[in-house]
Amino acid sequence: MKISRFHPLILALFLSVFSVQLSAEVALFSKAESEKISKVELFEFESPEQQKRAIALAKELRCPQCQNQNLVESNSPIAQDLRLKVYQKVKQGETNEAIKAGMVKQFGEFVLYRPEIGTSTFMLWLLPLLAVAVFIYYVLSSVRTKKV
Repeated sequence: MKISRFHPLILALFLSVFSVQLSAEVALFSKAESEKISKVELFEFESPEQQKRAIALAKELRCPQCQNQNLVESNSPIAQDLRLKVYQKVKQGETNEAIKAGMVKQFGEFVLYRPEIGTSTFMLWLLPLLAVAVFIYYVLSSVRTKKV
């Protein structure tokens, strides 16, 4: 059986079904995009310095829900709430240290990307330095043994 042409009715039916499906996908995509756009957070700062400070501070704080994202990168609801909290506190004139202390009080040291050096975080800061020292010692000792 040889088919040389599509029947015009079959072709019309195919095109109409395809165009309906395509327009439905476009409509769904457009709706999703408009919802995404409407959820964008817009904070009004009094100065560009205040905006830079709030963004830098939000980058120093870890999202409690997302394991390895800061407040700027995370899209979780708690990160949105904390960004708003940071914005409000920066606008009220609180210092970065006071804002961080409040976050640590609420969520613990985990919320800080760079925790302070203290008794509980001493090993966290010491182990990388120790690893580098051991690596340098290993490299130097292997170079010395090859020269001999």
